[in-house]
Amino acid sequence: MYDSIIFDLDGTLWDETHVTARAWERVLENHPEAEPAIIIDSNTVGLNMGLTCEEVAKILFPTLPFEDAMRLMDESCEYENLWLAESGAVLYPKVEKTLCLLKSRGKRLFIVSNCQDGYIEAFLMGHGFADLFDDFECSGRTGLTKGENIRLIISRNSLKDPVYVGDTVSDSEGAEDAGIPFIYAKYGFGEKFDRGRVEKYDASIDSFDQLDVIFQ
Repeated sequence: MYDSIIFDLDGTLWDETHVTARAWERVLENHPEAEPAIIIDSNTVGLNMGLTCEEVAKILFPTLPFEDAMRLMDESCEYENLWLAESGAVLYPKVEKTLCLLKSRGKRLFIVSNCQDGYIEAFLMGHGFADLFDDFECSGRTGLTKGENIRLIISRNSLKDPVYVGDTVSDSEGAEDAGIPFIYAKYGFGEKFDRGRVEKYDASIDSFDQLDVIFQ
């Protein structure tokens, strides 16, 4: 019954925590004077996926002036976007096959994520997915909340019956804020990293290819 599907990215379409951790290794090598409040590894990255860059900067470097913390964030994001565009990351099983199937059935596909500008473009380039998605938006480009960016995508593309697919409480809240149904990707970061139990959803999937059944 849905004519369009808006996807979250991290924890829904792919897991790129190892690339982010690698980017931070490079940043901290370049800035030995910067001491993060927590160890930055793949687990730490997963715990904070879905937050905006500004929120992550405050968590990692609470004692630094915000401007300095954001400069470190920007440097990490530059490395991350470059590496992801070149080699991609770990797609969840059957993501490409399922996306192509949904597209062939006439579903319009979109992405909304709380990520930095250029990150979604790196995902599309790294995996050759540019032709699959009609449009995308992120907080790093607009400065808006997830719900506001979902509404922006809906308005910009004149969507009639969209649904949002994501893996965390913030994704559920974003869909609710935008006034559209939510499909909970239970395999993603939300449950894996104990990010809070998602209680509000219209359907759930344990693997990405189960979308095939929902959108038959």
